[in-house]
Amino acid sequence: MTMSTAKHNSEYIEMGQGPAPHQEASNNGRAIEAKLVETPERELWTGKVEFVLACVGQCIGFGNVWRFPYLCYKNGGGAFLIPFVATIVFAGIPMYFMELALGQWLSVGGIGIWKITPIFKGVGYASAIMAFWLNTYYIVILAWTLFYLFHSFTSVLPWGRCGQDWNTNKCMSAYERYKIPFNCTNGTSWFEVNVTSEYNSSQIPSIYPDYNCSQDYDAYRFVSPVKEFWLKKALKLTDGIGDAGQLQWELSLCLLGVWVLCYFCIWKGVKWTGKVVYVTALFPYILLTILLIRGVTLPGAADGIRFYITPNMKKLAESTVWVDAASQILFSYGVGLGTCTALGSYNKYHNNVYKDAVLISCLNSSTSVFAGFVIFSVIGFMAHEQKRSVHLVAESGPGLAFLVYPSAVTQLPISPLWAILFFLMLLTLGMDSQFCTMEGFFTALIDEFPRHLRRHREIFIALVCLASYLIGLSMVTEGGMYVFQLFDFYSASGITVLLLIFFECIAISWSYGVNRFYEDLKDMFGFYPCFFWKICWCVTTPAICLGVVLFSVFTFQPVTYVGYQFPTWAHAVGGVVGASSIICIPVYMVYKFLITSGSLSHRVKILFRPDLNFRRGSSDPPPYSAIPRTVGGGVVRL
Repeated sequence: MTMSTAKHNSEYIEMGQGPAPHQEASNNGRAIEAKLVETPERELWTGKVEFVLACVGQCIGFGNVWRFPYLCYKNGGGAFLIPFVATIVFAGIPMYFMELALGQWLSVGGIGIWKITPIFKGVGYASAIMAFWLNTYYIVILAWTLFYLFHSFTSVLPWGRCGQDWNTNKCMSAYERYKIPFNCTNGTSWFEVNVTSEYNSSQIPSIYPDYNCSQDYDAYRFVSPVKEFWLKKALKLTDGIGDAGQLQWELSLCLLGVWVLCYFCIWKGVKWTGKVVYVTALFPYILLTILLIRGVTLPGAADGIRFYITPNMKKLAESTVWVDAASQILFSYGVGLGTCTALGSYNKYHNNVYKDAVLISCLNSSTSVFAGFVIFSVIGFMAHEQKRSVHLVAESGPGLAFLVYPSAVTQLPISPLWAILFFLMLLTLGMDSQFCTMEGFFTALIDEFPRHLRRHREIFIALVCLASYLIGLSMVTEGGMYVFQLFDFYSASGITVLLLIFFECIAISWSYGVNRFYEDLKDMFGFYPCFFWKICWCVTTPAICLGVVLFSVFTFQPVTYVGYQFPTWAHAVGGVVGASSIICIPVYMVYKFLITSGSLSHRVKILFRPDLNFRRGSSDPPPYSAIPRTVGGGVVRL
C-alpha cells in the first residue's frame, strides 16, 4: 500500500504532533491510527501557602467590609452573631469544604467535575455563565475605587468642600454647622434664622432665649459635597436607564486599567497567580489594621462601636435577621460559582483540604467582624462631628465606600493620606476576589476543552477580558449606574446563586451519594471526615438554601436606586440575564436524558449514579488525559 493510498484508507484520530505515524493494516485492509496531541500539562500550586492565600483573597472581599458591619448593626448588633455563626456551621463551611474537596479530588474545574453525575452537568455550565456575569459587573466597583484613589492624590480632597464645577446651589457640608439655619420654636410659633459665620452661630441661642433653637441638617434641602461628587462627578447620573448619556472617559480608562491588572494576575496560570496573592491577600490586612488603630483613637469611636456590637435579642424573632445571615454567609464564601472548585483542583491529591476549608472559613468570618470595628469606629466619629445619631449616618454597600467613609476622612488631619489608604485597601480587597473568580471561570472552560484552549490560554483570556470590558462600558456611561444595579440584582446574586448552591448540594449528596463521596474523601485524606458533614450536605445546607429562596420569592421587591423605579422592560432584561445561567440546569437535564440510549432504568442509572472510580490510593496523580502519552513514534495503535 502506497502512502497516497494510506491517506485515503486510514482513519486518523488526531491527538498530537510528531513524526509521521506508523501504519498497520487491519483485517479489512484499513489502517487505524491515532496521533498524540502534546496538550500542556495541568499546573499545581507551588506550595500550600499560595493555595491558602488565594482562597483567603477569593472569599474576603467588599462584602466583608461594607455589607456585614451594616447587617450586624441593623439586625441586633451582637445578637446577629447567633444566626451568623449558625449559618456558618450548617451551610457556609460545609459548602466551602465540599467545593474545595471536589476540585482537589478530580483535579478539574467546575464543569468537568460533573462526570460523577452527568445529569447535573448543567450546574457547571450555569456556574460558568454566572461567574462571567459577575466578573463583568463586579469589576466596575474596582473602576470606581481606582477613580477615587486617583482623586485622593491632592492636597485637599475634592469631595470635601463645595464650590467645584460639579456642585449645585444646594451644596452644603453637614460638618459646616455654622452655615445651617436655626429652627426656633416656643411651642406655638416657629421661625428660621440664617447664620453668616461661626461666631454668629454661637450667639443665636442667647439672642432668642425664650425659644428652643436648634440646627438640623435637612437632607432634602441641602446636598453634601461628598454626595454631589459621587452623583455629579463620578457617576454623572442621568434621570433613568432610558437615558444612557455619554460614555465617561475617566471611568472607561479606570475600567480598562483594572481589567489589564486582573489579566496580568492570572494570564500565566496558578504558579504566577500564587505569587500575586502574597500582595493582594495580605496587604488589605495591614491597611485594615492601620485604619482600625486610627479609627479607635477618634472622638466618638466608642459610640459607633457600641452601636455595632450592642445586642438586641428581640431581633432574633424576626425572620429577616436569619435570612440576612444566611445570604451574607453564602455570598461572602463565594460558593456556587466554580471558583472554590478551581482553586482546589490545583492542589496535590493528598492535601488535607479538610483542615484548610475550616480554617479559611473561620478567617473569612473573623475578618467580617474585624472590619466592622474599623468601619463603625469611623462612623461613630462622623456622627460625633455632625452631632447626629449613628443610625442616621450608617449605610451599607457602595454608599459606605463612596459616601460615608470619604465624608469621614475629610475631617481627619492629612485627610488625603487616609483616603489613599482606604481606597488602596478596597482595591486590593476586590482585586483578588475578581481575578480568583476569573480563574474559576477560565479553569472550568479550559479543562472542558483542553486541546483547544490550554495551549492558547493567554489569548483566550485576553479575548474574554476584552468582551467583558466592552459589556462593562455600558455601566460607565452617565446612566451606567442603573445598568449596574440591574446586573447586581438579577445576574449573580440572590435567588439565582442560592438555587445553584441548592442543586449542587443535592447532586453530590443525593445523586452521586454522600457515602460514596465519603469514601473518596478517605482516599484523599486517609481518614473519614466527621459524620456531621453528612448531615449538613444531606439536610441542613439544602434546607437553608431552599428556605432563603422561598422567603425571597414571597417577599420579592423590584430593584430601585435612590428612589428611581425601573421600567418593566428593564426588569425583563434583568430577568433574562438572571435566567441565562439557571436555565442551563433543567435544559441540560432534558437534553442529556433524550440523547442517552437504553431503557429508562438504564438511563437513570448512568446519568444519576454511574459506576465510576476516580480514587488514586497512594499513587501519584495521573496526567489529565486518560490516553497514554508516549508510544513508539508518538502513535497509539487502536
